[in-house]
Amino acid sequence: MAVDGPDARLYGRERESQHLAGLVASARSGGGALVVRGEAGIGKSALLRQARLAAAGHGLLVLSATGTEAEARLPFAGLHQLLRPVLGRADELPDPQRDAVLTAFGMARGAAPDVFLVALAVLNLLGEAAAETGALLLVEDAHWLDPPSADALAFVARRLDADPIVLLAAARDGYADGFGALDQLRVERLDDAAAAALLDARAPGLPAGMRRRLLDESAGNPLALVELPVAARRFEHEPLEPARRPLTARLEEAFAARVPGLPAATQALLLVAAVNDGDALAEAVAAAAAVAGTAVTVDDVTPAVAAHLVDLDGTSIRFLHPLMRSAIRQRAPLARRMAVHAALAAVVGGHADRRVWHRAGACPGPDDDVAAELEAAARHAQDRGAMVIAVAALHRSGQLTVDPARSAARLLRAAELAVELGRHDVVGGLLQEAEARGLSFAQQAQRLWIVASFGDGLRDQKTGPVVLAEVAARVAAAGGPGADRLAMRLLNSGALRSFWSEADPGAGRRVVAVTEALPVAADDPDRLAILAFAAPVERGSAVIDGLRGVAARAGADAQTLRLLGSAAVIIGDFDQAEACCAASIPELRAQGRLGSLTRALAALAWCAAHQAGLGAGVPAAEEAARLALETSQPLFFGIARASAAVLAALGGHPDRAAALAAEAEQRGVAAAVRPVLATVQLARGLNALAEGRHADAYGELCRMHDPGDPSFHAGLRCFALTDLVEAAAHSGHRDAAAQVVAELEVAGRVTSSPALHAGLRYARAVLADDARAEALFREALNAGTSRWPFSRARTQLAYGQWLRRQRRPVESRAPLRAACTTFDALGTAPWAERARQELRAAGETSRIRPATGHDELTPQELQIARLAAGGLTNREIGQALYLSHRTVSTHLHNIFPKLGITARAQLHAIVGDLKGW
Repeated sequence: MAVDGPDARLYGRERESQHLAGLVASARSGGGALVVRGEAGIGKSALLRQARLAAAGHGLLVLSATGTEAEARLPFAGLHQLLRPVLGRADELPDPQRDAVLTAFGMARGAAPDVFLVALAVLNLLGEAAAETGALLLVEDAHWLDPPSADALAFVARRLDADPIVLLAAARDGYADGFGALDQLRVERLDDAAAAALLDARAPGLPAGMRRRLLDESAGNPLALVELPVAARRFEHEPLEPARRPLTARLEEAFAARVPGLPAATQALLLVAAVNDGDALAEAVAAAAAVAGTAVTVDDVTPAVAAHLVDLDGTSIRFLHPLMRSAIRQRAPLARRMAVHAALAAVVGGHADRRVWHRAGACPGPDDDVAAELEAAARHAQDRGAMVIAVAALHRSGQLTVDPARSAARLLRAAELAVELGRHDVVGGLLQEAEARGLSFAQQAQRLWIVASFGDGLRDQKTGPVVLAEVAARVAAAGGPGADRLAMRLLNSGALRSFWSEADPGAGRRVVAVTEALPVAADDPDRLAILAFAAPVERGSAVIDGLRGVAARAGADAQTLRLLGSAAVIIGDFDQAEACCAASIPELRAQGRLGSLTRALAALAWCAAHQAGLGAGVPAAEEAARLALETSQPLFFGIARASAAVLAALGGHPDRAAALAAEAEQRGVAAAVRPVLATVQLARGLNALAEGRHADAYGELCRMHDPGDPSFHAGLRCFALTDLVEAAAHSGHRDAAAQVVAELEVAGRVTSSPALHAGLRYARAVLADDARAEALFREALNAGTSRWPFSRARTQLAYGQWLRRQRRPVESRAPLRAACTTFDALGTAPWAERARQELRAAGETSRIRPATGHDELTPQELQIARLAAGGLTNREIGQALYLSHRTVSTHLHNIFPKLGITARAQLHAIVGDLKGW
């Protein structure tokens, strides 16, 4: 804690001061973010003030914002406060980003922006503003930032490594603030020597007994060491009684004790300032006059400044510490606070969002007019991309609504939005409040969907697919506005639950039956997705036909294409899946819809894993996993990691594959997510195949086909048949594998799934007797699998092996040579080596594909290299990947030496085309 004045020293904070000084000094060479965390009064603000002075000495641009409880319901208030000095540069942003940030700040009208698109705009805006001087961003009381601002700043903070920007955020213990994943600087209480030095500097000449008591009471808290002596002298007795109360409460009492002796007008002005969601002095004066019932002027703030409660900063009034604000607000009677809200509602009438919250604060009971205004405020918040604020507004609207049915409707709507935010705790509370109003049948069905849809329906074991299907049938039969839509939503949740966690095929059949009974077009995208997830085998052919019809129609939006791509993956139509997902990704990136982008990338990675598409699959899996963590989608993190494990095994990286599989399994086991566990087993089986451990591979892969195993999945096992048969053929398990093939032959008569039929053709040839094998191999190779090179190359390898065993080495060379070439091109080194071994045994040598710099690139570097090879600029790549263009430049600086090139133009020849991106 400092003594007084801008250059005052901080006692006992040498380590923390040096750390912050080093960060600030390095801002121009590379950015970063740090959260300064500790209890109230521990000196976080003093450290940030010291950092501000250091930044000024280095000539850095300094931008700052302070979170307040009162502003926490105003969307993007904190972010707007931070960026206000540089908003004039918004026109330099790409149009979608400029429109997003201005819409978020209420400075323009447009489609509701995704918070991540706003965050990307902020990142680029700050990058341009800091380009010449570097910048320091200071966020005081970050725990009280409005949630959209906190989310956007956390997003930015994770991407500052290559920009000349340092972000320092001060956050109090005991609050959720969204900055937990950033580096933390813990500020502890002062040691005895530093505490004594600070006390003696601020309160010299204390009696020995009081000095000792103050040191004990303060327990090393700097604010207490400064303020408790003031309270002790004011009342001329021992510091504060009783001593056992929490220190924060005693500090609040010390601040509140300064108020009663102030003039009535000053007291009114202080209470207004404490309740207000803004800091304009004019607002406080005008509202205070209404509360006091007498004239109040700017001069009436002077006694509060003299009492060290507030400070004036131009036309703003600010409390010197947040505890002062809370102390004054909490000590005021409820009726007095309500009167202040009413006065502020009149004063801020030109700001609709602020006005309605003050009107709500002034309500003694239900009020339909205010409830309607809050509902409108919720819509406005949604339009600005501030979903958390929309939830809060609908929640309060429901509480103030007179009619119980309408109140429940607003609370249920709030719960729906909270589901999108991943806030299970908030959802539960809102549903309880809605139930207390009494729910109609339709509202009960809506409640069931809300519970089932949270976490893709895996959270509540009471909401199984059959239950959801039955309720959907009743909803559809009852009719009414929106009945079919609600029924489809329930069925979608049932289908997802069936896919992710159910082993009972009857549950999926019931979802299908109800879906097909609804008056919905056969090629409706939502209907097709439900059928794919609920019955990937039984309805596979119908879904394939429907998907191709929808995709062929012009004008499908990104969300529809993503949905179709996910459905196509599930039924094994990988060509269609790749086309739909790849087509959806650019628009989802541009819209900033990172939640949907995560799912599209995960589906693309999953598809690539089954086709050995390492070039597109590895970066897609890496980005999907990173975004899944950012968007709170644990199921898709598991799928992305499991897909990455498969790709690592195919590429011949056994240690990485094993580590990724273990990480994915941890996620999958915890929630019994069968698709994740099945993909983990596929990765482990492929890893064993890659190392020539065929018996181990068979043991891993056969688990996917055992209905009693947690990794069994009736749909996904159809796409791992080639792997199982390859392992079985080399480990003495041909008969056991033949039984699995027979089961899947039955499935093949039901679905036209390309992936299943490719596996069946391979299995028939490999497991056939010598009299039929050659014809079956030729049939498999003539089946039009040129778009699936890995599948074709594995068939060529198996055919060449069979020919050599038949003592036809010369004939075996052509398919073996073709297989080796394909495996080399794909980067599936273990299979390429196996083909070379067979070629050598057949009397032909093949040069080993030399390692290239391409193999040394990280997944993100590979992704950036592919985009650069496709002609995108650094700015365009940054916009696509939600990185700053400087970060992209840094990556390219590392990529060029790895690839042995010196110019961007050389990338295309090495990295290849931009397919899928």
